[in-house]
Order: sequence, then C-alpha cells, then structure tokens
Amino acid sequence: AGGFTSIACMANTEPVNDNASVTRYILKKAQEEGIVNVCSVGAVSKGLKGETLAEIGELREAGCVAISDDGRPVMNSGLMRLAMEYAKQFNILVISHCEDTGLSSEGAMNEGFVATKLGLKGIPSASEAIMVARDIFLAELTGARLHIAHVSTKGAVELIRVAKKRGVNVTAEITPHHFTLTDEAVIGYNTNAKMNPPLRTGQDIEALKQGLKDGTIDVIATDHAPQDSVSKDIEFDRAANGIVGLETALPLCLKIVAENVISLSELVKRLSSNPARLLGLDSKGSLKVGDDADIAIFDIDREWAVDSKKLKSKSKNTPFDTWKMKGKVVKTIVGGKVVWSEPTVSA
Repeated sequence: AGGFTSIACMANTEPVNDNASVTRYILKKAQEEGIVNVCSVGAVSKGLKGETLAEIGELREAGCVAISDDGRPVMNSGLMRLAMEYAKQFNILVISHCEDTGLSSEGAMNEGFVATKLGLKGIPSASEAIMVARDIFLAELTGARLHIAHVSTKGAVELIRVAKKRGVNVTAEITPHHFTLTDEAVIGYNTNAKMNPPLRTGQDIEALKQGLKDGTIDVIATDHAPQDSVSKDIEFDRAANGIVGLETALPLCLKIVAENVISLSELVKRLSSNPARLLGLDSKGSLKVGDDADIAIFDIDREWAVDSKKLKSKSKNTPFDTWKMKGKVVKTIVGGKVVWSEPTVSA
C-alpha cells in the first residue's frame, strides 16, 4: 500500500542474521511467501553484541547486500575497523547506526527544552555526531563503503558534507519523520513519537532538508519499525522505540517536493535509484529496457487522512494518525504483476 517493491530486512531477526544459514533461510522464505523483493542485511557482529565479528565473507556469499548491527552502534572502534576492512575486501556496504551510548544511555528523547519541560532524560545531538565522525575516519582509513543510517542532526550533516568533499566513500540517509516532526511531537508523552535516533529540533530539520537539496543526503529510508500496542502503551521512558513508516513515506516526501526542497525526479533518485545502486541491485531502481518491472503508481493530488486502524501493517504505531495527506499510491507492481491496488480506484 506504500508503493515499496523492494525492502531491506535488517539483521535484528530471531535468530540474528549473523551467519549464512539464516541469510539463506530469510531469502528462501521471502521468495516463497513474500509479495515484494526482500534484500538481506547481515550483522556486523555475532548476535549484534558488538564483541565478535560475524563471518562477513559467508554472509556476502549467501546473498547479503550489506552489513549492519541495525539500531545498535558498534562501540568497539577496533571491531568496526576490522568490519570495514573485510567489507572492503568483499565489496559490501557497511550501514552504521551512529550513537555514542556513553552519552545516550537511558535517554528517552532529544536533549533540550522539551525534554527538560517533560522531565525526561535527553539524548544529546553530539552522541550522533561523534560516531559519525569516527566512522568517517575509519572509512577513510580502510577504503570501505560507508552508509550512515537515519541521520537526524545538523552536526552529522555537516560532517558528512565535508567528508564527501574530501573524497571519503560515504553516503547517508534520512527518514520522513525526521524531516517532518520536531521533538515537540513528544509533548503529552506521545510514545508514537519515540524512536532512535529521536526527533530533533527545527534547526536540525532545516539542515536535513539542505542536505537533501545539495546532495549530501543520498537516500530517504522509512526506518519502518513496527511495535505492538503493549510496548507502546506504557510510560514514555519504558516504551519501545520505532514507528511504522511504509504507508506514510510517499506523501511526506511529496510535501517537501511541494516546498521545493527537491524535485520529483530527485525524490525518485533518493527513494529508488540511489538505494538500488548502493545495494548493488542492478535490475532495480530504474525503468530501462530489461530491468525488473517494479513500479509504484501514485496520484500526486490525491488527498486522504491517515487512520492508524486502517494501516496494512500489523502494528499501528504512527505519529501521523489523523494527519491530512496529499499524494497516495494507487497501484504497486512487482515483477510485472500487480500485487496491490487501491480499492476505490478502477484499473
């Protein structure tokens, strides 16, 4: 319903995708039961524990398109360097969640006025920037391809911009919720506005948009993280991080197109062409002759309201419930086959 024809399955599976057997199982299961293309992202460390390197060569051979410890930062710099050295050898992308847990530990939202007002422990923007800087230097040292996940701060954008000018092989992504919502969305202790990295300030949002505009930011990713109601309907500081993002991504992205942040063609690159290129999906992300017929058809002027109860995801944890949106997917085609069609629109 969100128009996504290919998705990347992160390594935070049960069991963790840290070996070839799990990778092969995920890809086999996805092929048998899935209706979209599923790419497998292997773990950097065994068990996502940040202690022992996973068998990166085996993961690559089994079909992984990237390695990442998902929402867990690899705090051991020596281990991260080793991971990048192996990633360079096997030509596989390293996706990094940049967070210094020494600064963010026990934090529940962005550090600042709103956190103070609500009496919640904050996560400083420096916790992201510090790790972005570290990983940039490690990528420069090893020559590995580094991708910074869900960038949320002005400082991180500035570091990535400078690194690119210096010739470091680094790319970056932002999410629709991070360029749409500020930490004020948390007011009222709204757990559906709790995610990691947390929502930041208006100044950070402007920096993210500028990063999109000048090419510092290569990708827009949903960071789709469903959570059940039990893990959200509790005290804010105990609630799980994450929101569902697949069905609201397109209209939120079209909003910044309307604001002239980027053009529609540039949006297609950020959502489709660039991710496909970075993950080495040669037949994806374009409509050239011979490419896979994976297509999302959308009505750019279609107005609708988000109703969390009607979301196709099994989880309903969205901060955009009741929001008025403009732009809606009406048909999703995977491999030339229509896999979803908006019920009210005739073919």
